[in-house]
Amino acid sequence: MKKTIRLIVCALALCLSAHAQKLDSSGPRVAEAPEEELSEEEAEARFKVYADSVNATFTYQTGTIRLGNGAVLTVPKGFRFLDEKQSHRLLEDIWGNPEMHTLGSLVPDSLGPMDEACWIFNVWFDAIGYVKDEDADKIDYDDLLKEQQKDIREANPERIKNGYEPIEFIGWAAPPYYDKTKKTLHWAKELKFGEAEDHTLNYNVRILGRKGVLIMNAIGTMNDLPAIRQHVPAIIASATFEQGDSYADFDPDVDEVAAWSIGGLVAGKVLAKAGFFAVIVKFGKFIVLGLIAAGAAVWRWITGRRRKDELEDGWIMPAPKAEPEGPETAATAEEERKDGGPAAS
Repeated sequence: MKKTIRLIVCALALCLSAHAQKLDSSGPRVAEAPEEELSEEEAEARFKVYADSVNATFTYQTGTIRLGNGAVLTVPKGFRFLDEKQSHRLLEDIWGNPEMHTLGSLVPDSLGPMDEACWIFNVWFDAIGYVKDEDADKIDYDDLLKEQQKDIREANPERIKNGYEPIEFIGWAAPPYYDKTKKTLHWAKELKFGEAEDHTLNYNVRILGRKGVLIMNAIGTMNDLPAIRQHVPAIIASATFEQGDSYADFDPDVDEVAAWSIGGLVAGKVLAKAGFFAVIVKFGKFIVLGLIAAGAAVWRWITGRRRKDELEDGWIMPAPKAEPEGPETAATAEEERKDGGPAAS
């Protein structure tokens, strides 16, 4: 772990230094105190303080959530729901993904987003139309696996060009399964990002409706597979479509038929080129540990430079706490709470 921290610190210290020079160039130079060396245990302790403060900035919902397009989510036992705005903050600002599709996310109620063991289900709806399922029994998922692995290898140069790590599709963590009665589909992929030692798990759930597909993707590591798989039945049961929007309500005379079949959903063809960048990775704890281990000056930089406009050209760390509300900001803060919780940092 010490080697990992040292490597990350070396890579990121240059970025932080460049940011500091850019941000301070418009004003007088301020002398900085010498950086202090932190032990691995001290870095871990500071990470916990920081993680706890970030976790405290999220607000959750339970009960019935109407997602739009007739999709209704009843938050299952053991989970709580993060709204769309906060989910963007979690997936993009904190976990470091590109801009994502999301209507919200289901988070285990015993974990916070910054907890090392945290995993979530990202929820969104794709209005692609009515998906025919006649091909469900005819799909060779071994061939489909090979095809996807090839597609990913061919798309990696574009990922690298756009500043993201290459992905290796290791294989099925859980083979695709389609339930014709419930009109639900689920499968899991084991993925490797760059040189990461911990492999990423994307557990995919699709619930078919009249006008499209409700997508519920679990994001975690392979260590989370047993816990996620255990909750899949409850996740599937938590989502329904209102009368008139269910799969059985399809009207061939007026409704659009999707260009994709069950096999296409598993292959991810529905997402086209953008879909390859929509593979979701869980935030790496070691990045924060590396920054913290770099010393007190870096830690002050992290916790002090909290606004996005000051970090627009680089990696964004979430603010551990919202800025104090003064008389001139109270109204704005109240509007943000009505819109769904703390603003993205």
